[in-house]
Amino acid sequence: MLEIVLNGEPREVPEGSTLLDLLVALEIPPTRVAVELDRSIIKPTRWPETTLAAGAKVEIVHFVGGG
Repeated sequence: MLEIVLNGEPREVPEGSTLLDLLVALEIPPTRVAVELDRSIIKPTRWPETTLAAGAKVEIVHFVGGG
């Protein structure tokens, strides 16, 4: 296991986890969020190949509709 910071809170994830693995584990629909990794927005097409490292800072922002 390795520790990352997810939306400001420490969280442990299995070594070798990708951003997509993290979203699946959190049961977050990938079509409804934007993901920032270490202050860079990561395109959804890169989530399956972007591996998390110890100390990574991940921000997941949910899209909210309104009118």
